[in-house]
Amino acid sequence: MANDAALRTSLVWLAVVLVVVGIWTLSFKKVLVTYVLGVLGIAGVLLPDWDYFDRDYSRWFSFVSEQDRLALAQRSGFRLWISPLRLVVYTAVYGYALYRWWLFISECRALDKLTQGV
Repeated sequence: MANDAALRTSLVWLAVVLVVVGIWTLSFKKVLVTYVLGVLGIAGVLLPDWDYFDRDYSRWFSFVSEQDRLALAQRSGFRLWISPLRLVVYTAVYGYALYRWWLFISECRALDKLTQGV
């Protein structure tokens, strides 16, 4: 149920960002790109089976054993531990995506008009 609330909250904030981008840029194309990147970003954080990936790295390629199920059942609630590998990968991927999105969104409309006339 907590994931449902997080998904709803994330989608509401994405809608707010879409409105701001739409008002600021007056470009449906940029709003659409923002929507697609936002949904993919939210899906990348909320959809994976984190209980499965919270196991040791060497056990990712094997099925979940009964011992793993019992250990995961005892660890319900909010996770306080974040894997360093996951943190590095998420920082790199989401940082680059956010950087490219910002470059795309912040293009000057006057510059666009000048290049269209040439």
